[in-house]
Amino acid sequence: MFKNYFKIALRNLTKHRFYSLVNIAGLATGVASCLIISLFILNELSYDTQHVNRDRLYRVNFRIKFGNLDYDMAVTPPALAAAVLQDYPEVESVARIRLQGNYLVKRDKENFKEKNVAYADSSFFKVFTIPFLHGNPSKALTEPNTIVVSRKIADKYFPNENPIGQTLTFFNNWNNKIVGVMEDFPDNSQFHFEILVSMLNSEESKNNMWLSNNFHTYVLLKKGTDAKGLEKKFFAMREKYVGPQVREFLGAENTPEKLAADGSKFDFWLMPITDVHLRAKTMIEVEPASDIVYIYLFGAIALFILVIACINFMNLSTARSANRAKEVGVRKVLGSLRSHLVRQFLLESVLISVMAFLLALGLAFVFLPTFNDLSGKHLHIPVADPDFLFLFMGLSLFVGALAGIYPSFFLSAFKPVNVLKGKLALGMKSGLIRSGLVVFQFTISIFLIVGTITINRQLTYIQEKKIGFNKDQVIIIREAHAMGDQLESFKNEMLKNSHILSATISGSLPVAGTDRNNSTYWPMGKEPNQENMVGMQGFYVDYDYIKTLGMEIKDGRDFSRDFISDSTGIIINEAAAQAFNIAADPIGKKIETFAFAGGSNSIEKDKRNVYTVVGVVKNFHFESLRDNITPLGMFLSKSTGLISFRLASKNVNDVISALEKKWKQMAPTQPFEYTFLDDDFSSMYASEQRLGKIFAIFAGLAIIIACLGLFALSAFTAEQRTKEIGIRKVLGATVTSIVLLLSKEFGKLIIIAFVIAAPLSWLAVKWWLQSYSYKTEVGALVYLLAGISAFLVAWLTMGYQSIKAAASNPVNSLRSE
Repeated sequence: MFKNYFKIALRNLTKHRFYSLVNIAGLATGVASCLIISLFILNELSYDTQHVNRDRLYRVNFRIKFGNLDYDMAVTPPALAAAVLQDYPEVESVARIRLQGNYLVKRDKENFKEKNVAYADSSFFKVFTIPFLHGNPSKALTEPNTIVVSRKIADKYFPNENPIGQTLTFFNNWNNKIVGVMEDFPDNSQFHFEILVSMLNSEESKNNMWLSNNFHTYVLLKKGTDAKGLEKKFFAMREKYVGPQVREFLGAENTPEKLAADGSKFDFWLMPITDVHLRAKTMIEVEPASDIVYIYLFGAIALFILVIACINFMNLSTARSANRAKEVGVRKVLGSLRSHLVRQFLLESVLISVMAFLLALGLAFVFLPTFNDLSGKHLHIPVADPDFLFLFMGLSLFVGALAGIYPSFFLSAFKPVNVLKGKLALGMKSGLIRSGLVVFQFTISIFLIVGTITINRQLTYIQEKKIGFNKDQVIIIREAHAMGDQLESFKNEMLKNSHILSATISGSLPVAGTDRNNSTYWPMGKEPNQENMVGMQGFYVDYDYIKTLGMEIKDGRDFSRDFISDSTGIIINEAAAQAFNIAADPIGKKIETFAFAGGSNSIEKDKRNVYTVVGVVKNFHFESLRDNITPLGMFLSKSTGLISFRLASKNVNDVISALEKKWKQMAPTQPFEYTFLDDDFSSMYASEQRLGKIFAIFAGLAIIIACLGLFALSAFTAEQRTKEIGIRKVLGATVTSIVLLLSKEFGKLIIIAFVIAAPLSWLAVKWWLQSYSYKTEVGALVYLLAGISAFLVAWLTMGYQSIKAAASNPVNSLRSE
C-alpha cells in the first residue's frame, strides 16, 4: 500500500511541476533560514556553559544609588573576595579578575601588542573550567611575576617549544615566567584572555578600600546553596564593611537607616555566570554583552519564516482542491476509505517536506559563511552529530505532517455524489481560510519591513547626529607610551607635516575602549553628602585636546600654557555645570574630591584635591547614544596612552606613511598600530549594525517566500478563471479591466494586512527604541511606505500572472466549450 501511495505522490508532484517547485523552493528557503537562525540562537544561549560547575557559579555585581549616581556595575571592591570567603560558609571558592587592557610584550627584541591581558587570582582555575596544555592549574599564579598564556600566545612566541619556565618581558623591563599554557577560550565565552598575570603583582588588589570598584569577582557556591538566600545575607556584609567607610568619609550622620530613607543603595547581588552574556545590564563588562531581546527577535523571525513557508503549502494545496475533487470522488466510489486518502495526501506533504529539508541543508551550507561574516560568529552545521540528524529529519516529517494535515482532511472530506456532479468547484476556490492565511503572511511581511526601516533609520541617525565633536579625519595611535620620553618630540616632529593640522596626547577619547575614571566631586567648602555629591567621568588631556577633537567651548576658555594655575584647573561639560548648579556662572567655581594615596585606590581621609573651573565645553557624546550625556571633567595631565592627529582631508595615506616612518625611527622595536576615530565611534554600534543587516536579509527572505506563494496562488487563480476571462474578452473587456479584476481580490487582502500590521509595528518600534536615549523619529510615513512597498511587491507578483491571463487569446480558452 505504501509503495502505491509513494508512486501516486511522485506522479502528482511531477504532473504539477510548477506548484511542486514553488512548494519545495519556498519551504527549503524557510527551513534554511530557520536553521541558520537557530544555530545563531543556540550559540548565544551556550555562552559560558562549558564550565563544569556553571550551575553554582555566579558573578558578584554592585548596585549604587547615591546622589546623581544610579547604576549597576560588574565590578566590586578588591577586599570583597576575602570577606565573602571568610564570612559565608556557603561559598566554596572566590576568584577575581582585574582587566589590564593592552600590554607590550617581547621575547627577544621586538615588542608586540597583546590585547587581552588581566590579573587573576590563582583560584581562577578552580572556579572556572579551563583546560591546560602544559603546567599544573592548581599551582598556577601562586607566585609573583608568573603568568599563564593561551595556546595562541605560546605558538606565537615559542613555536614548537614547551614554554613552561620561559620568560616574556612586559613594557621592556618586567620579566614574567610562564607557569602554564591554557587552551584558547572558546568563542562562546565571556573571557578571551590571552595572558593572565599573577594577582600577587597587583598592589591595588591588597587595599581595603570598599568605596573603590575595579575587580570582577566570581564565587563558586557549595552544592545545595540557595543563591537568593545568600544574596540577602550580603546586607550584613555591606553594613560591616561599606557602612563604616561611608560614615568615615561622608560624615557620621550617614547611618544605614538615613541612607535607606534617602533612597541610597550600596548593594551586592549575584548573577548566574550563564546569564552574563545575554542579561547583563551592568557597566564595565569584561567584554561587550549581547541582549536577550535579540534572541527573542531572531527567534520570532525564524518562526515567521517557517510559518510563511508552511502557509504557502497549505494555500496551494487547498486552492488546488477543485482539481483533485473528482479524483477523491472516483476513489471513494471505488471503495477508498477516508483514512487511505488522508495517508495519501499526508505522504505527498511529507515527501515535499523531506525534499525541501534536504535542499535547505544544502542552502544552509552555502550561505552560512556569509552569515558568519555578518554576525561575527564561527557557526557550523553539526552534520556528524547523530542527534542533529535525528532531530533534523524528525522535524522534516513533523513539518510535512503539520503543513499537510489541514489539506489532507479537507480534501478527503469531499462527498463523492456532490463532487461528481461538479457542485464543489467554486466553493473550494474561494476559501476564507486561504484568504486569512494570505493576510497573515503579509501582516508579517509589513511588520518586518517596518522593523528593517526603523533599524536602518536609527543607525543612520547615530552616524549623522551632531555628537559635539568632530570624529572625521582623526587618526589614533594607541599605546603611545611605548615611545617613552620621546612622545612629545614625536608629536612636535609630526606637526611640521603640512597635512597634520593638530595633535593631542591623552588618556581618554570619546569612544569605547579608552581610559575611564569615575569619581565623586562636590562644591568646595561643603561637607560631601547625597545632595551635593556629583559622580563625574574624568578625562586626562593636554593643551591641544579640545582643539584637535573639534569641541566647542561654551563658557570660559581652553587650557593654556600661559596659565601655570591650569595644573589644578578643570574644564567641565554642560551636564556637569547643571549637576553642580553653577550653569549660570561656572567660571572660577571650585570643586573638590577625595585624594588617593600615592596614586593607588586608597583614599586619604583628611586630604582633598581641589580644582578650579576654567571652562565649560558644550555637551558631547562620550558613551553610546543609548545613554544620556552625564557629567564629565577634563584635567590637564601627562597621560600618555593615546596620541591623536587631526589630518587635512587630502593625502591621508601619505600622512600615515610619514607617521609610521617617524615612529620606526624613534621607536624601532615598538609596534605601530593606528585606527581612525570615526571607525572607533562606529564600532560602538557594531552589534546594531550587524542586527540591521541580518534583520534586513531575513525580512527580505520572508517577503520573498510570501510573494512566491502569492505568485503560485495567483497563477492558479488565473488558470481556474481562464474561460471566464475568454468570455469577458469576447464581450469587449479590455486587458486593463481584466488585470484589475484578477488583482482586486488579493489587493483587498494586502490592505487588510496593512491595517493589522500598522499598530503592531508601532508597538514594536516604540518598545525597541525605548532602549536609546537619543533616537530617530518614526512617523506615519514609515508605516505608509511599508504598506505601499508590500502592496507594490504583491501586485507585481500577481500582476504578471494577471496580465499573462488577460492577454491570452480567448479562442484557446473557449475552444472546448
